Amino acid sequence: MSKEIVFNVSVRERVGKGGAREARRNGLVPGVLYGGGEDPVAINLQLNEVIKAVNTGQFLSSTATLVHDGKKQLVIPQGIQMHPVTDMPEHVDLFRIRADQQITVEVAVNFLNEDKCPGLKKGAALNVVRYAVELNVRADSIPDSIEADLTGLDIGDNVKISNVTLPAGAEPTITDRDFTIASIVGRGVSAGPASDDTAPEADEVEAIRQSDGDDAAS
Repeated sequence: MSKEIVFNVSVRERVGKGGAREARRNGLVPGVLYGGGEDPVAINLQLNEVIKAVNTGQFLSSTATLVHDGKKQLVIPQGIQMHPVTDMPEHVDLFRIRADQQITVEVAVNFLNEDKCPGLKKGAALNVVRYAVELNVRADSIPDSIEADLTGLDIGDNVKISNVTLPAGAEPTITDRDFTIASIVGRGVSAGPASDDTAPEADEVEAIRQSDGDDAAS
C-alpha cells in the first residue's frame, strides 16, 4: 500500500462504558484487538492517528502496524464507529494478521479510458454495479485499486471481473460466476448496485464492544 498506517496503542484496563468514556475524555479512541489465535484485548488508540488513517481513504482495506511497548504487530482494521454528530471516531476493531496470511479486503475499482468508450460518446451512461470488489490477497500485497478498461465498449456492453487484470496472487471471493462490475446503459436505465453478505463480527469482539457500550448514545 502507498500509505503506511501506524497505531501507537496502550492496553485499556477498564472495558465497560466508564473505561470507554474515560478514554475519549483523554483524547483517545477505545478499541479491541483480536484474532491470531489469541484472546481479545481492550486497547486505546491515539485520536490523531485514527483520524489520519481514516483520511487515507483506505482505512478498511489497508494493513496497519500496531506498536505497543516497542513491539510491533501487523493488523488490519475490521471496523470503525463514528459519532453521528461530530463524525469523530468512537471505536475501532483491529485484527491480528501475518504478512504472508491470506485475508479478505474490498479494493476500489478505477474506470479507465472513458474518452475511448463509444457508448459513452453516444450519450449512454456508465452504470457502476460495484465500486469495489472483494478480493482474497496476501496481507503484504493489498493493491490500492484495480483497473477496469472501458475502451471499445458500446451500449449494452458490460465490464465483468474476467475483463480485469488482478494482481498476482489475488482472486475474487465470488468464484461461482463471472460477475458484472459495470455496464454501458442508455440514459434512464440502471442495473442498481450489487449487495453481498458481509462476514459477521466475531462473538468475542462483540462481547467487549457491548461491555464498552460503544454506541452513539454512550
